[in-house]
Amino acid sequence: MTTTVVPVLRVADASVSVEWYAQIGFEKTFEHRYEPHFPAYVGIQREGTEIHLSEHTGDAPGPALVYVWVDEVDPLAEHFGLTPDEMPWARDIEVTDPDGNRLRLAERR
Repeated sequence: MTTTVVPVLRVADASVSVEWYAQIGFEKTFEHRYEPHFPAYVGIQREGTEIHLSEHTGDAPGPALVYVWVDEVDPLAEHFGLTPDEMPWARDIEVTDPDGNRLRLAERR
């Protein structure tokens, strides 16, 4: 049996968020709206890691904190002008998306 956890993050504008998440390697995999003028529900993915972004006010009122394992944190740290924190379990940085959701991007030791 396989277990997969997919965090759902509340966003104000999914298109803005998709663009922001692209800078850390996420790509949009789907977008759903019940009607053309209704809020969007969007899936993004990076190397098998999936996050859902929801404009629906009742979903994930947040802001949230998501811990994301990556192969190399240094290029991401450089992109954001950050220095990785040296933890016993990982080297990580923390970034904040346009809606206040925090992501800790971490490289395993």
